[in-house]
Amino acid sequence: MPRPVLLIAGGSRGIGASTCKLAGARGYDVAVNYKSNATAAGNVVDAVKAAGGNAVAIQGDMIDEATVERVFDETTKSLGPITHFVHSAGVGGKNSKLEAATAATLREVIDVNLYGGLLCARAAVRRMSTAKGGPGGSIVLLSSIASVTGGAGEYVFYAAAKGGIDALTSGLAREVAKEGIRVNGIRPGPTDTEIHEPGRLERITPLLPMGRPGQPDEIAEAILFLLSDAASYVSGAVLNVSGAR
Repeated sequence: MPRPVLLIAGGSRGIGASTCKLAGARGYDVAVNYKSNATAAGNVVDAVKAAGGNAVAIQGDMIDEATVERVFDETTKSLGPITHFVHSAGVGGKNSKLEAATAATLREVIDVNLYGGLLCARAAVRRMSTAKGGPGGSIVLLSSIASVTGGAGEYVFYAAAKGGIDALTSGLAREVAKEGIRVNGIRPGPTDTEIHEPGRLERITPLLPMGRPGQPDEIAEAILFLLSDAASYVSGAVLNVSGAR
């Protein structure tokens, strides 16, 4: 039986990298998409291979339509039909109140987190849908607990983008439920990754209900559950993995 094929947009660092490595250990072949850090992506590929999976690194900025299509096509060419997809590409932008945010920051945060998510989800559905001859599959989109808390004083623009991901998850799950595709989301709380501005995580840690941030591996475990057949009747859900945040 062929191994399932997982493409992760933003798979070279943070939550995406942890998810790639865990997926390799759980029986997936993995395509590690990265924007610029080829070394980091290569390290993730090596880790997946060491765990027994096949893996490739594929460069591409996933806010460009033609690039998204190329990355999906290269994944299929290298590993076989895509059966699972995770959108983990994200940026928080320069933290500030909305009134102080530049238009460039607003555009970048919306483009990377929401527009890119839409392009990728569309590409995944086009290839997975049983109505189009695809194998079916599972999609997990990375939201944020900020979509619930609102990110006041730091990045309401990021929260707004992730709120869009929540809506995408709910709506798309209904669209493709009869086409063999499940769509779910994850809302991580503050997690120990590079997405935070220097000093932010240390500043907010005392305010967190558990007194600590999440670790990327903890988020990856939840993603792998939603990708897996253990979640076969779960679609349209957005799971908080936020330490009671």
